[in-house]
Amino acid sequence: MLMPKRVKRRKQFRGTMRGKALRGNTISNGEYGIVATEPCWIKSNQIEAARIAMTRYIKRGGQVWIKIFPDKPVTAKPAETRMGSGKGSTEFWVAVVKPGRVMFEIAGVSEEIAREALRLATHKLPCKCKIVSREDLEGGMGSEN
Repeated sequence: MLMPKRVKRRKQFRGTMRGKALRGNTISNGEYGIVATEPCWIKSNQIEAARIAMTRYIKRGGQVWIKIFPDKPVTAKPAETRMGSGKGSTEFWVAVVKPGRVMFEIAGVSEEIAREALRLATHKLPCKCKIVSREDLEGGMGSEN
């Protein structure tokens, strides 16, 4: 599971997910990618499940890049605990994803295999996604501003 080696502070505020992704909204390494179409938190185990689904389908051919990292701690209080007595302990780590963010990239395999591998990976993720190619982003979403 992905998580930071060390952090400056153990606990964070929840924050907001307003607006579109300003960074990480183009395909930089691979040929095809998964782009988020809605904001969400993606847990480290969901990232790992998507990675395994992709690499299993492409049978260790090609290359996969993970473009998001879970660096936000999410806390939870134990069940049946009364209000008060401070903030809970860290339960899991999430990556904050905004619409337009490229989450995974793939290269080195044919288009059909790449699209099917990415389709399998999208089923493991909690938000709506779309599969794009490098040409789609260069022509469309990437050059809006």
